[in-house]
This record gives sequence, structure tokens and C-alpha cells, in this order.
Amino acid sequence: MSQARSHSGPRGGRGRHGPLRTVLAWGVHFYTALGLVASAIITMLIFHGTGEAFRWAFILMMVAVLIDATDGTLARAVHIKEVLPGFDGRRLDDLVDFLNYTCLPLLLLWRAELLPAGQEFWLLFPLLASAYGFCQVSAKTDDGYFLGFPSYWNLVVFYLYVLQPLPGWVSVAALGTFAALTFVPFRYLYTTQRGLLNQVTNVLAGAWTGLAVWILCRLPAERLTPSSEPDTLLRKLALLSLFFPVFYLLASWGVSWRLWRRRRRRRGEQLRPVLATEE
Repeated sequence: MSQARSHSGPRGGRGRHGPLRTVLAWGVHFYTALGLVASAIITMLIFHGTGEAFRWAFILMMVAVLIDATDGTLARAVHIKEVLPGFDGRRLDDLVDFLNYTCLPLLLLWRAELLPAGQEFWLLFPLLASAYGFCQVSAKTDDGYFLGFPSYWNLVVFYLYVLQPLPGWVSVAALGTFAALTFVPFRYLYTTQRGLLNQVTNVLAGAWTGLAVWILCRLPAERLTPSSEPDTLLRKLALLSLFFPVFYLLASWGVSWRLWRRRRRRRGEQLRPVLATEE
């Protein structure tokens, strides 16, 4: 989720550039806005409520992620902040992301009836937590990480759906846990950044995408529910594909731990001369 998009720009006058670059810049913004088109179709599919509709809703969520992962590169290529300084691409991007990463996945979770009866209020916790995360000035740190769980509710809901049947309390626990992690200042990998760890993450993400496509092709036309008959192959594929979310979380928490230890060590080195002087 690109909560800190590089193709945003300050308000101001028009940049003095040729018409081709202006057209290309508006084309990038239009490309980002295609995520809203996906949102509209996803909404209709969710309210349709069949297993086949949910399958296509998840497919379009993946398309929205692809758009979100590539529009920043295109924006930098056309120097969009210089060409269109009066249009804030970050606001557009955040609108699209809040819909496709938070609102619509949670709506699908509700429509699929994966929460225990009378427990639907739990959906408010990730909704409010995500709003908090999107509005944080430091949602993306200066050293290139997300701060706090980056509202990947599309992935959370994807697994809660494809791993059915599951006890209802599992969905409640997942919502509560990841909503709480939004407020914990752990760093999470931002995969468009450079570095060996991000390169490994991107390779694993590619492998995960292949498995996810296989899972989506395997989903039945009937809606999955907590009382569904388990599909052994589907569950095995879903459990196997968890390698990537688990790696992402552990790698991110490992980075956070390393940075915390480094800051603690520096603080100790700074205090050591002071303590020595006092003695």
C-alpha cells in the first residue's frame, strides 16, 4: 500500500512543460484512477454475493494492487510533480487504497458472513485503525518503511475466506490483532525500495502471486462459509501460500528489532561518557 506516494505535489501553478509530458502525466493519474473503476466493480460483485462473484472481486483486488505497485514508477518517469504541481496524486492514491485495501475487503468479509452472528461490530476496529494509519504524517518513514501495520486487509480477508471452514473466533482474532498492530510503531517493508531484503521479498511475492492465481482458479462457484465442506487441495494451497505473509511479517519485525537494538546501543554509548564524568 503506497500510503506515501512519490507522485504527489504541492499546490501551485502549472509547470512549463511540453504538451506530450502533460498528456503523459495526466495519463499516469488516470492510470491510478483506474483503481476506482475496480472499486466500483468490486462493490457490485460483493453485493452479488456468490462464490463466483467473490472470486472476481479478489481478482480485481489483485489488479488494484498491481496498479498501486506500478503507478509510482510511472509517475517518477514523467516527473509528475514538476509537470502537474496543482494536482495532488497522493490524495487520489490514498482514496483508491483506502477503498481497495480496507473498505471493500471488510465489506466482503461482512457479506460472506464469516463473523459470528452479532459480532459484526468488530469490523469497525480495522476500519478506524486503517483510517488512523492513512492519516499519519509518518505513515512511511524517511528510511523507506511503513510505520505500523500497512492496512493489508485485502490479504487478511483473502485468507479468512479461502481457508474456510474456520471457527468464527479466528476472524475476530485476526481483525483485532492486525487492527492493534496499526498502532504499534513497528516498521514494515516497502517493497519498491532498494536493497537485498526488498529484492528477496519481491521474488517471493512473485511466487506467491502464482499460488494466489491457482487458488482463485480453484475457488468453487458456491460461496465458502464456516459450514462448507473443506476442499483439501484448496486448503493445502492456501496454507502453502502463507509462506509469503509469514516471511513479510517476520522480516519486518526483524528489521524493527534490529533498529531498536541499534538505537538502544547508541543511547548507551551516549550515556557512558556522562556516567563516567559523574563518577
